[in-house]
Amino acid sequence: MNGDANAPTIAHRKGFYYEVKAGKRYLWCSCGRSKTQPFCDGSHVGSAFLPVAFKAERDEDVIFCGCKHTGTGPFCDGAHSNLPGGYRTDDPGSADNLKVRMVAAGAAPIVQLDGQCYVFSTSRATLIPHGAMRYCPVVTPALGALFQSQFYAEVARGVTPVISADGRHTVLFVTEGSGEIEISGRRFSVDARTGIYIRPGEAYRVHNGSAAALKFLISNGPGSEDLVWLDEMPTAFETQYPHRIATIDPSQRHKMAERYYQMLVNREHGSTVVTQFIGNIPLSKAEPHQHLYEEALIFLNGAGVVWTEGTKTTVAAGDVLFLPRKQVHSVQCTTQGGFDIVGVIYPGDNPSINY
Repeated sequence: MNGDANAPTIAHRKGFYYEVKAGKRYLWCSCGRSKTQPFCDGSHVGSAFLPVAFKAERDEDVIFCGCKHTGTGPFCDGAHSNLPGGYRTDDPGSADNLKVRMVAAGAAPIVQLDGQCYVFSTSRATLIPHGAMRYCPVVTPALGALFQSQFYAEVARGVTPVISADGRHTVLFVTEGSGEIEISGRRFSVDARTGIYIRPGEAYRVHNGSAAALKFLISNGPGSEDLVWLDEMPTAFETQYPHRIATIDPSQRHKMAERYYQMLVNREHGSTVVTQFIGNIPLSKAEPHQHLYEEALIFLNGAGVVWTEGTKTTVAAGDVLFLPRKQVHSVQCTTQGGFDIVGVIYPGDNPSINY
């Protein structure tokens, strides 16, 4: 029991993964006293708590809250990470972790880990020239992605060809340089560490007036094997979604124990399926965990190690980690002061939810 009589009991420090069935009704325990977690067994009787009813509209995987402190009951919202014991680190030197096989990088850009998980190095990739732009695929359906794709691109002084969103929600992230992004005839100034959102019916191109290359990543969902090029820029900018640029604002950080993240492109910009965030990982190794969303994680600086069940590999600035749904993983930072990452998740809108 918790010290506060009005507070629920923390039944489990993380969420409960569960496969719900369409049409079935579930009673989620909100008091934390039930012996049939995450569901109610009547133990709340005599308290101020009541169970929360949920009827599944379809067969799907969900994460029911186990800590009972969620703001989105009956589902997990990541609140457990900031409760005592809710977030734990892992010892990379433990007996079990010493058995995990290190996979060394070769000449190719991809280091394959367990399942469909891999790390992609943009520094070892061969870039395809297309006008003033050079690019390469990083995450695609052919590489195992079910929901999204990602491309790395560089543009020297000049203007890229017009790229169609092709019916997909598209988010960009500038890693280096500055310039302008033109979205269906409307221009926005962008700098390094800026997120950009493009609606499915729009197109875009990047203007770089500097001699220094502007480097960025393009993510879209649903995924595609390649970018779609247009001969001319359409002018059908969707004015009902005027806010397209997402910049770093420390006041918007969300705490996750010693880590933090800030939402960049999300529902506030009109993106209902793809979410982009930026975060910081301190010198530590997270305990192994899983997510229900598919994720591409971009490392912006520093160095570390990515772990799956039986494999691990080193990561550095410019690398991208692709994580399929439900992939057991852990990210370790080995740099004093931590390192910064940008994540793109699909489908999902909260990077702190895990089990």
